[in-house]
Amino acid sequence: MQRPTRSPLRTWLALGGTLMALAGCAGAPPPGTLTGTLAATQPAPPWPDRLQALLPADVLLLGEQHDAPDHQRLQREAVLWLAARGQLAAVVLEMAESGYHTRALARDATEAQAQAALQWNDAAWPWKAYGPVVMAAVAAGVPVLGGNLPRAQMRAAMGETAWDQHLPAPALALQYQALRDGHCGLLPESQIPPMARIQIARDASMARTAQEALRPGQTVLLVAGGGHVLRGLGVPTHWPANLVSKVALTQAGKAPTAIKNDADTVINTPALPPRDACAELRAKWRPASSAP
Repeated sequence: MQRPTRSPLRTWLALGGTLMALAGCAGAPPPGTLTGTLAATQPAPPWPDRLQALLPADVLLLGEQHDAPDHQRLQREAVLWLAARGQLAAVVLEMAESGYHTRALARDATEAQAQAALQWNDAAWPWKAYGPVVMAAVAAGVPVLGGNLPRAQMRAAMGETAWDQHLPAPALALQYQALRDGHCGLLPESQIPPMARIQIARDASMARTAQEALRPGQTVLLVAGGGHVLRGLGVPTHWPANLVSKVALTQAGKAPTAIKNDADTVINTPALPPRDACAELRAKWRPASSAP
């Protein structure tokens, strides 16, 4: 009996998590969004001092490269620093789906309990990297909220053409190019708009979760890939003008300078070892794309 043909849509939905994790399409800002290098005339101030300079804010967005351990370390330090001052309302994570949270957990909850509460996907987001961030918040009595669009809703988001109108044309073009580059040219051109709709819908989901967690006099900390936090392209485009947000973008290696107010500060961390992410992506893509 002939096996059914897998549609391109189904193939790319199945590969979505792998593609984003390997290529870092949401972890790095789109080409053309950032330019230049930070002047090195004097050492950057310590991380807590840089945090203080970003406050007050309703939401503080920390943009990361997903494979940079220093970025998760800075996130944990931000949680500890804000919580110690009673300023942390909640932590919203791209790494867990919207609807899951730790609100019911006690401060002495175990890591297993936290993972269960968030329905954590360790294959996509290694708990070894993000667990310390989550547990710092849990121990401080601060809720951790999944912010990402649930996987079950991604197919519908791909077909929601209304998202094509959310960003101005230049920003949407940047989003399209980021998907091409982030997936090493492996995405069929016909899939670029649907995949961009998923990215925009994910931003909308994180924005909604953070907005619902707002508390007067405190700050919601939102952790996501660098491309998701940019002011003119990502999560902040879904908020009303009166919501005060600040963006801190962490960058491994040579640090870019944000232009057009896309980030309020850029934190430079040591460069990562060389890695051919495109070769890894091609190895993952070929078996699925050639499946009968």
